[in-house]
Amino acid sequence: MIKIIKKKYKPRIKARLRKMGLKKGFKKTIKNQIKKNKQSINKNFKNFFDWIKGAELVELKECNTNEDPVRPELDNIFRRSYGRKIYGVKYMGEIHAVMCFAYTNKIPKNVEELDKFSHDAFLQSAQRDQNVGKIAIAYTVWSKKKGGGKLIVKEVFNKIKKSNYLNRLVTLSPLTDMAYKFHIKNGAKLISVNETTQNFEYKVIKSKKY
Repeated sequence: MIKIIKKKYKPRIKARLRKMGLKKGFKKTIKNQIKKNKQSINKNFKNFFDWIKGAELVELKECNTNEDPVRPELDNIFRRSYGRKIYGVKYMGEIHAVMCFAYTNKIPKNVEELDKFSHDAFLQSAQRDQNVGKIAIAYTVWSKKKGGGKLIVKEVFNKIKKSNYLNRLVTLSPLTDMAYKFHIKNGAKLISVNETTQNFEYKVIKSKKY
């Protein structure tokens, strides 16, 4: 009788042992996967931090307008005429984000007004102090690397805060949810909704000079 019981339960014991072995192997696999994921996240975070820390804001003579998702029809001549500027975030010799500006004394509602107002401000400055307009109008921005868009907004914002004559940073943005979410997320306030565009303003608080 004892021999029969042993034979009866021996396969069950083996099956249970196999099952336990599979569970241990499964748990080990899960632990290894979690470890790899953590290492990957830490590596990506380090790479992201390194590029953000090492990037710098530079003025560009030109940009690849075909990469511009907002206003690719505006050529480099337009972007550099009448005091207009092109800025980029540079890291390890490559440009990872671009923002284009015009300087005006009025807030434009479309590209035609942007052209006219920046032209007028440029001519007025030639007769005064060479400072072109008091309002920096960002009319396009794009990023080729994660975090680039936010970074260039931050760097440009800091540059304007240090300026002696610029006192406002306003956008001429397309009428899209993407533009709305991007600027609101980065701390801007919607100040105008126009026929084909919308204007956001980043509040510039100048540091007091004593």
